[in-house]
Amino acid sequence: MKELFEASKFLRMTRRKKMRYGAYSREPLLLLRFEWKGDMVECDWLMRSPDLWDRDLPPRVQRENQTLQALGDAMSLRAAIFASFPAVTQAKLRMYRADSDHRLELLMTGSVSRSNEVFERVASMAMRARLCGFQFKVDAGELKSMPSVSLSCL
Repeated sequence: MKELFEASKFLRMTRRKKMRYGAYSREPLLLLRFEWKGDMVECDWLMRSPDLWDRDLPPRVQRENQTLQALGDAMSLRAAIFASFPAVTQAKLRMYRADSDHRLELLMTGSVSRSNEVFERVASMAMRARLCGFQFKVDAGELKSMPSVSLSCL
């Protein structure tokens, strides 16, 4: 029964205001897959689409806002996992984006552990995410695809 409580706590945390609506996008966070195996969790999610209110902003600003939202979501998911599952010490996280052909492209991976320190004094969100174990490519403020096998969208 304790395991169900921990899983429901995590799902509730992903539906709360902070994660349901992002700082840069009002789109909800969409979990694609969640798997819990003893002291390890695997979680895949879909990158939020740009906010409709950003459509009049310069493209560079739109890309930067979407990247900042994605990095914030990754850090929030990491925090929610470790807050919800006291026995979990490792998490493998992956973020995807749906391309124009409705295929998923991998944008970010993370093999994070509870012992990774989050350096709150580090001003750069990208550097904080890298220090926690996330891997991603950014070019001109936009997250770029990582080499992987493409998956079909649901």
